[in-house]
Amino acid sequence: MTREEPGAVGGGRTAGEENAREAWREEPADLRLVPLALAAWAAAAVALGVAGWWVAAGVGLCVVAAAVLLAPAVVRWRVRGRGRDAGRRLRATAWAGVLLCAAAGAASAGLHAADLRRGPVPVLAQEYGRAWVEATVTSDPRLTRPRVSGQGMVPVSVVMDIEVVRVERSGGGAVRTRTPVLLIVPPGADRRAWLGLLPSTRLRIGGRFAPPREPGDPFAAVLKARSGPPRIVGAPSALQRTAGGLRAGLRTATDGLAPDARALLPGLVVGDTSRIDTELRDAFEATDLTHLLAVSGSNLAIVLLLLVGRPGRAARAERGGLAPRIGLSLRGTALAGGGLTLAFVVVCRPEPSVLRAAACGLVALLAIATGRRRSLVPALAAVVLVLVLYDPWLARSYGFLLSVLATGALLVVAPGWSEALRRRGVPGRLAEALAAALAAQAVSAPVVVVFAGRTSLVAIPANLFAELAVAPATVFGFVALAVAPLWAAGAQGAAWVAGWPAGWIAGVARAGAELPGAELAWPGGWWGGAALALVTVAVVAGVRRLRHRTWPVVGVVVLLVLVVARPVPLVRWISGWPPPGWVFAMCQVGQGDATVLAAGEGAGVVVDAGPDPVAVDRCLRELEVRSVALLVLTHFHADHVAGLPGVLRGRAVGAVQTTGLDEPPGQAGFVRRVAGAAGVPVVRAVAGERRRIGALEWRVLWPPAGPGPPDGGPNDASVTLLVRAPGGTSLLLLGDLEPPAQRALWRAHPELGAVDVLKVAHHGSPHQDPGLTGAVRPRLALVSAGRENPYGHPSPRTLTALRAGGARVLRTDRDGAIAVAGAGKGLVAVARGW
Repeated sequence: MTREEPGAVGGGRTAGEENAREAWREEPADLRLVPLALAAWAAAAVALGVAGWWVAAGVGLCVVAAAVLLAPAVVRWRVRGRGRDAGRRLRATAWAGVLLCAAAGAASAGLHAADLRRGPVPVLAQEYGRAWVEATVTSDPRLTRPRVSGQGMVPVSVVMDIEVVRVERSGGGAVRTRTPVLLIVPPGADRRAWLGLLPSTRLRIGGRFAPPREPGDPFAAVLKARSGPPRIVGAPSALQRTAGGLRAGLRTATDGLAPDARALLPGLVVGDTSRIDTELRDAFEATDLTHLLAVSGSNLAIVLLLLVGRPGRAARAERGGLAPRIGLSLRGTALAGGGLTLAFVVVCRPEPSVLRAAACGLVALLAIATGRRRSLVPALAAVVLVLVLYDPWLARSYGFLLSVLATGALLVVAPGWSEALRRRGVPGRLAEALAAALAAQAVSAPVVVVFAGRTSLVAIPANLFAELAVAPATVFGFVALAVAPLWAAGAQGAAWVAGWPAGWIAGVARAGAELPGAELAWPGGWWGGAALALVTVAVVAGVRRLRHRTWPVVGVVVLLVLVVARPVPLVRWISGWPPPGWVFAMCQVGQGDATVLAAGEGAGVVVDAGPDPVAVDRCLRELEVRSVALLVLTHFHADHVAGLPGVLRGRAVGAVQTTGLDEPPGQAGFVRRVAGAAGVPVVRAVAGERRRIGALEWRVLWPPAGPGPPDGGPNDASVTLLVRAPGGTSLLLLGDLEPPAQRALWRAHPELGAVDVLKVAHHGSPHQDPGLTGAVRPRLALVSAGRENPYGHPSPRTLTALRAGGARVLRTDRDGAIAVAGAGKGLVAVARGW
């Protein structure tokens, strides 16, 4: 395709547009600073993990080698003049520069790491000692993510970064120090008071020290504070109070918005994610949209774009943006851009992550102002070099690596891909957006795999759809932020406008995450990342070969859509799961229980919800269960109830039935809160109760009425069901009953005889009553357990006993989800597999 001359009429482009396009067709990018930045980065990452003497030796070797390289070049330059051996001198100088940058990176990392090893704090951590300290808050307080651990939920705690400046031990004097520490506030403390603390606040804290969990953590110890409110001994700085007031004003302005917009808008604008719940965060992770929840250089770039206009036009007479319309000169525009950048850092807090975002935003400002790609890569390399020397912990930061890779892809890869798409008839704006999404995903997906062990198949379309709303949400969010201290009603109006695009972004994340094939499991670790990188290179090479062949490309796109959408008829035809006419299914939800009884077309009775809302929701979708007549929660352990929101998601649920023992109380309260918010009644299971839905009928056998189960524990209070499915198939669902309750159940119901299917109690633990197993003599024994769980479930002894009794044993940790179909001699169990 030939380019038209500026001002040509036939192409329909103006001279300014053609000049802007021409600016991106300049000579290749200047890469001379890239080796220097990479050397400092690699040296800092290595130096943070080795002893100080090795760091000192490495720095010395690099400096000596650089001197050896530079000395002959300097002598030749002085003796023979500038014109001789120029190429050799340049190569020697370049290698010397790489070595000196490596020495600087290692030295900076060594000095920072030394701060973690000196003073009284590391000694207290190794001794798990107690002390009183004075410390300065250096980050925003944040909540840990709720998660299931065994039978319980790990309590949510407040954590924050602090710098300990004074240590007082009982029986000893006070010692001055400057040591970074991670502070953990216990769950019973006044959460609101701790979360309200601002960076730079001075605290007096008492508690117990412990070593960091990982040796590469950027703090010397973990301090577990005593219960009670924070003891403030020094107010935050004026700068932090100003930033805190602006952030609080934005939160207040968003109070009246819909829940998703209310939670998301502060995160989009200033990185305040305190209102984002686990479900919404999981949706953003599944669609690779988490970069929108953190302070990003793109936030700043959007605001700067309003000031200076489209790329390539800022230095021209016809430059765009607000700057020329309000009479700002080029110099004034640059100063205004710098002022906006400074304000961005103040409001979002001058932490390393914010400084990184501001630096990337300045690189974007350079692109906007000049449209010159050649100058952008060295600018990015300089930013990396300065930030790594300033804060070497960034050299081991997952977020820093992703930011640099994504920014580099947008500067180096995306323009060429965009131009290629234009040549194939894709409209300009769409080509730019699609190329940016493709380039960012291509370079970031292998890194995500390293740490997450999964990759998103919907990341590119999700980012494209979300990008439509990012700019208006950010712009009006910043308006609300700026106006809030002066005009509350105006801030609420701007927040209301920003709430619409913010809600759109949240909707995109939720819709993408709900697709059955939104995520693809992939081997984690560096080998998994390298494998995905090779696959990505192969895919790009294949696309280049097929660029002139339409039908193969269309076929690949259709195949990808089918993999993501996974229509149930197609999945059933390929995998045979779920089998036609299934009557019972055991979902694969990890270390927990979630089972389903078929109750008619699109309906089911669900017994337990597992530990993960996403896993149980996906299982119900695959089974095409659109309504739940009854959800039975056998007991309140987290591995049976934490997935409750996933069962309720998008389904009509008639009622939630629970055991009579409200233990643990926190998880019993969780069930009532979630069910109440969804308008679903909660009822108690009563022994002897009988229910029927069509051809499905069941009876509650346990727990008995009266003072409680034999030992009063939650496991022995499990609701136990004897079920007769369509066709006469009998099932016994034991929950997590322990041997005492199993013996009591058998004695209380001597009529119990052989059953077709047994849901083995307590994930197949070794604690089983042989009398009950012998009495029911199951044909199929199904065990729900997580892969490589730390409890050794299911027990080999239990499996051997079941097989000796004539049962065929299937287990979700090896077989995946399991469905039972047929009846009598035609009874079959079909495992989905992994």
